[in-house]
Amino acid sequence: MTDRYAVVGNPISHSQSPLIHAEFARQTSQKLTYERLLAPLDGFATTVQQFVSEGGKGVNITIPFKLEARQMATQLTERARLADAVNTLTFKDGEIFGDNTDGIGLVRDIVQNLDFAIAGKRVLVLGAGGAVRGVLLPLLEQNPASLTVVNRTVSKAQDLATAFAAQGKIEACGYEALNGQQFDIIINGTSSSLNDELPPIPNGIFAEGSLAYDMMYSSGLTPFLRRGQQENAAMLADGLGMLVEQAAEAFLIWRGVMPETRTVMGLLREVLS
Repeated sequence: MTDRYAVVGNPISHSQSPLIHAEFARQTSQKLTYERLLAPLDGFATTVQQFVSEGGKGVNITIPFKLEARQMATQLTERARLADAVNTLTFKDGEIFGDNTDGIGLVRDIVQNLDFAIAGKRVLVLGAGGAVRGVLLPLLEQNPASLTVVNRTVSKAQDLATAFAAQGKIEACGYEALNGQQFDIIINGTSSSLNDELPPIPNGIFAEGSLAYDMMYSSGLTPFLRRGQQENAAMLADGLGMLVEQAAEAFLIWRGVMPETRTVMGLLREVLS
């Protein structure tokens, strides 16, 4: 029997995960199927349980169910526990293993694909929601010179700094406190790009040779990346690489083999263009 996997979300029709995992399976000669599952907003657990009862081996989870997936897991990795969210579930021997691959996906895209070191750099992360919480531990594990979380509601950023204080040097502030500061890596983890808006960052925060990274992806430059371009950031990147790399980590968890990602990124870029 062919092993079954899926991505669960609401909405879900836009998800590129089936294409990504089909390519991973093809290149690694793994026999599996991967589908989209639309779960009712009040029916995530029921949808997943039905999939497991039909022989499902694992699921990826997208908006808005990552917190419910964490609650459903019977065992959590350290990165999932600190992220307080799960995007990968594995069903084995009656257990539900929860992991979060978003952060390692982001770090691999920056360090390996973009060849941009995080170690020793001044890192600024915009936003304090679930997307940001999921990437802080892998970023801190890269030993940046500093990591600053900025948010409109400063208390939310401060909560994250407190939660991750034991993992490395992390600080929190509001946007007005960024005046006069510069950063080597600026990561937009807000939802501003979905609304074609720009986070309220001051002028001059992109250091010479800096990276502007938007966790959202699109066919063109987001307002945040256009701002980085205007301020002469040395490199601009959207979240398509992060999407593929987090999927590759989930594939590794499930199948025990790490797929090659660059050709899949190229294929996906063509599909989205």
